[in-house]
Amino acid sequence: MEVPERGRRAEAPWKKLSKETATKRARATRSNLLHVPYGDGEGENLDIYFPERVSEASPFCVFFHGGYWQSGSKDTSAFMVNPLTAQGVAVVIVAYDIAPKGTLDQMVDQVTRSIVYIQKQYPRNEGIYLCGHSAGAHLAAMMLLADWTKHAVAPNLRGFFLVSGIYDLEPIVFTSQNGPLLMTLEDARRNGPQQLLEAALTQPVDPACHVLVIVGQHDSPEFARQSREFYQTLCRGGWNASFEELHDVDHFEIIWKLTQDDYVLTQMILRTILQEP
Repeated sequence: MEVPERGRRAEAPWKKLSKETATKRARATRSNLLHVPYGDGEGENLDIYFPERVSEASPFCVFFHGGYWQSGSKDTSAFMVNPLTAQGVAVVIVAYDIAPKGTLDQMVDQVTRSIVYIQKQYPRNEGIYLCGHSAGAHLAAMMLLADWTKHAVAPNLRGFFLVSGIYDLEPIVFTSQNGPLLMTLEDARRNGPQQLLEAALTQPVDPACHVLVIVGQHDSPEFARQSREFYQTLCRGGWNASFEELHDVDHFEIIWKLTQDDYVLTQMILRTILQEP
């Protein structure tokens, strides 16, 4: 599942902004709590960005970065902060231990505990919405199958935005991408939302919880295939799911453009969270 460059065009100014300065701008212009620990591990922390009218009853959009579980950071992933906080949505950017330090099992556990932390810290929230890109979409998708009972809390999950995600991990076992992960076939099956959902056909806790599966027009064929198959599996399982292929964006542009207020995905996320038609 290598991501091809596909003859990339010269970078537009918004791309440079999103990659180099979006997080700095968000931290400078939005009320925030940075590097908040959600666990005892060194890498278990998150950033919370608040809307102008800070309220514990705000909706929260929780973002998990991509990078094939071996790169990326919350400290360069605040793409959506300004557009969403401007509309009253609190944004949480979560760090997790990437490979080789972290295993897939650990990452899934960390993401689970980060959501538990938000729910316990802000129990009056108007909904927790999970957004992940690429490997982050995989981690978000695993939350569809999470066992919350052992955490003694039921997070108020209202929606999922799964952007250019990876849902079947088995093909990665035999590629160079698996070098830092050291993932076995058993690891891939235990942490593969596609296979887990097919086997369990887990019924949604809240039938109104909306799962939006999104892929870019210029994503690789494998990302497109996995996104469509995961969407179809969700539908068979009774989830309130929809599928969107976004025009004229590739695997990276699809998430970087969330810095833009008028970007189609920004508007989809806001309409879902604000429950607008």
